[in-house]
Amino acid sequence: MLSKSKYLLLLFPILAFLGFQLLDKKSPASAEWPEITQTAKPWTRWWWMGNAVDEKNLSKLLETYHEAGLGGVEIAPIYGAKGYEDRYLEFLSEEWLSMLDFTVTKAESLGMGVDMTQGTGWPYGGPQVGVENAATRMIIQNYEKVDGQELPTPIQFQKRRENQYDAELIAVMAYDKDLNAKDITSFVKADGQLDWDEAGAWQIKAIFLDKTGQMVKRAAPGGVGFTLDHFSKSAVDSYNSYFQKAFAGKDYGIRSFYNDSFEVYGADFTGSFFEEFEKRRGYDLKAFLPYLESEEDSEMVRRVKSDYRETINDLLLNNFTKNWTSWAHNQSKLTKNQAHGSPGNLLDLYAAVDIPECETFGSSYFPIPGLRRDSADVRNVDPDPIMLKFASSAAHLTGKNLVSSETFTWLGEHFKSSFSQMKPEVEQAFLAGVNHIFYHGVTYSPEDVSYPGWLFYASLNLTQQNSLWPHFKGFNDYIARSQAILQAGKADNELLVYWPVYDVWAEPKGKMEMITVHAVDEWLHPTEFYKQSKSLMEAGYSLDFISDDIIANSTVKDGLIQTSPKNSAKVLLIPETEFMPIETLKSILNLAEAGGKVIFQSKPKSIPGYHSDQESRQAEFDALWASLSFNHGKVNVGKGQVILNQDSRGALESLGIYREKLVDSGLNFIRRKVADGTYYFLVNHSANTISQTISLNAKAGTVMVMDPLTGKTGSIPTTSNSEGTSISIYLKSGESIFLKTFEDKVDLAIPAWADYSQSLNSADISNNWKLTFIQGQPKLPSPQTMESIKPWTDNDSPEADDFSGQASYSSEFEMKKTEGKHYLLTIDKVYESAKIWINGKEAGNIWSIPYQLDVTEQLQNGKNTIKIEVANLMANSIRFLDRNGIEWRNYHEINFVNIDYKPFDASNWNTMPSGIAGKVQISEFD
Repeated sequence: MLSKSKYLLLLFPILAFLGFQLLDKKSPASAEWPEITQTAKPWTRWWWMGNAVDEKNLSKLLETYHEAGLGGVEIAPIYGAKGYEDRYLEFLSEEWLSMLDFTVTKAESLGMGVDMTQGTGWPYGGPQVGVENAATRMIIQNYEKVDGQELPTPIQFQKRRENQYDAELIAVMAYDKDLNAKDITSFVKADGQLDWDEAGAWQIKAIFLDKTGQMVKRAAPGGVGFTLDHFSKSAVDSYNSYFQKAFAGKDYGIRSFYNDSFEVYGADFTGSFFEEFEKRRGYDLKAFLPYLESEEDSEMVRRVKSDYRETINDLLLNNFTKNWTSWAHNQSKLTKNQAHGSPGNLLDLYAAVDIPECETFGSSYFPIPGLRRDSADVRNVDPDPIMLKFASSAAHLTGKNLVSSETFTWLGEHFKSSFSQMKPEVEQAFLAGVNHIFYHGVTYSPEDVSYPGWLFYASLNLTQQNSLWPHFKGFNDYIARSQAILQAGKADNELLVYWPVYDVWAEPKGKMEMITVHAVDEWLHPTEFYKQSKSLMEAGYSLDFISDDIIANSTVKDGLIQTSPKNSAKVLLIPETEFMPIETLKSILNLAEAGGKVIFQSKPKSIPGYHSDQESRQAEFDALWASLSFNHGKVNVGKGQVILNQDSRGALESLGIYREKLVDSGLNFIRRKVADGTYYFLVNHSANTISQTISLNAKAGTVMVMDPLTGKTGSIPTTSNSEGTSISIYLKSGESIFLKTFEDKVDLAIPAWADYSQSLNSADISNNWKLTFIQGQPKLPSPQTMESIKPWTDNDSPEADDFSGQASYSSEFEMKKTEGKHYLLTIDKVYESAKIWINGKEAGNIWSIPYQLDVTEQLQNGKNTIKIEVANLMANSIRFLDRNGIEWRNYHEINFVNIDYKPFDASNWNTMPSGIAGKVQISEFD
């Protein structure tokens, strides 16, 4: 029985997650920033190295994280540091569970949340996974039987390694020259000899159920073992029951269980696969194995492989994802899952959990002037934000409020990533619908471990030893303010774009079709679905992706297609599609019949998969399509309409569905609908300043500007027109703002938003500075005086060149301040983050391009003092350690690698510039 307090603690985050908000009820206009909740704050994956945790350090670290603005942690036990084995705790032991209980209790006292990886390392597995429940693969051994001759070798499993388990013989099939099949399993003797001699030449295939042998990667103590068979319900049930027993009925208060991306290598089978296949697809796959093994681009190969992959999807979706979520709900827990990397329909897999999670991996290119992106420090990957939309679409369409992201994985080389580089990357995720950021990550590092503490092998390492940590809260506050808005109300997307997964499953190459982040050039980019989605988004349309199953479960209300009680869209768009099930076409036409609007780029060519009655099924599909008597590309169906038009944009305009023309300026955007208006998130990732009048589709009598960097708000003049609302916007490259539109003219009792487009005059305060080093590694350099402000690494000081930490620039200046004017501090370059004090009053943070801050409130007429505390990167101090042979990385497993997965060595690095560069100015504006 849950106590009342425990029940409320559990209920509140679930209500927040569900995002209950009565959008139909008119609310008073509010100029307030949405509440900064636990989920609005960024969370982090929390690596427990070797499970070497204790109450003292857990308490201290959680307090440190809380003070830095983190809203929660996701416990991820992994391998440990050498020399600390006596501190290791066995995963799920009484001692470990005691630490879990302590962690949750301490986190609750701080208002923080806790998630937990249901295992150690990744993927799911461990010592509780016996061979019978381990990841499984299908091995096919081929033999040739010559007419009239015995098979020369016995049918026995051929091991690839000495310690490999014996595989189970499932069946033996014979195929003649026309690929007609016979099951000859019963003719195989115990010793493997084949006692069968039917006339003719035969291709013999022996099918074995083998174990992949994959062990959990990066496992923690107590977590070493086989990877789980995700396709087997009994294996998954056994895995879940192990945790249920370990928890012994105690509610440890974690919010959700988490599952990482599907990295189960080679697993393509399970013990009941052939039976499940026949039940679902209607034929015996064993009779069609030559097509499954072939890579010929033929119709039969594509159809059989499509059926095989669809069956794998069904087993993963039902036996693992839905089954796991149902079990978690019975434990009063949520599920958070990364569907990408799996062989299934990403949309349905994401939709089957409570919090869909995508990931940002690597570094994107942004043409923002001055944004550092050294090719030697980034991975050779090109992240695609459209990939992120599979997770957000599934959440939007099923009415789930939170879309999480594993963020900044390998953003750059260790110790070289700055907040200025993180900002556009996280904004790109926000624009794709992400609103619940998880850092990758923070490593638990005890107080007695010397600098740089325990570190995970993959960047980004945001730990309390990081020289940027004292400035981390400024970055976290920016994300928290942004996510407070992005979690409010509901997504405001007008289009549903059908993802033809059967086209992906019909790929003739390979057996499994792993739908991974790193293979988008193969399964995503060449498709018309991708090209249409990208083109429409770039043109200014807001959209979500929809699957066959979600279409089947959608309804129509007031002419809008409702995918759930909390989500609706104006139109369903079917891009050029090769394969579509009859059932999906029927569901689409049913939506039209009920009043929905549907656009087809072209007629889907065929039904997917292989069927014994293929011709009659195809004829039924063609007849259903032929029932649409298009007149100039349009036909009314019941209360709705179906349009056939290659020009999607033209078709949308004919339905009165218009794009946001603001994108023509170079801005990117996303919208959220709330009870008293609409939020716009506007981002300038272009190379240029955008200073012009833009049009918003939302009709608004009042528009409020909200700056997520500072939390400041202001009103902005509006002009209504037939297309919506016009406003003047001024955003430098790298800037982002939120707008809140109110349908009526309302008095928000807030000041007008400052116009920074044209300065009246500027004062250069770049001269006569003192520099004092505050704290850092390896030791504090001597103070410096500067005639003109410059980086501390430009002063021929080896000690300063090796320093990572915080240093303070200070100076005095005269300023004539005029009442009613606005004053903007600008710095040409900050390496890497700055806190500003003017006249002893903290003015704010500068850590992103453009490096600027409004200091009107702190500035005074006449003499002023200024202090700029700068935090640089860890790179220079790590270089010092490696150049001087000071050992700091000594871990079990992978130890510590660079961005190319080679042994890490910073000794040959150049000095990273640190401090302030260029001019420091204060400009006056109306």
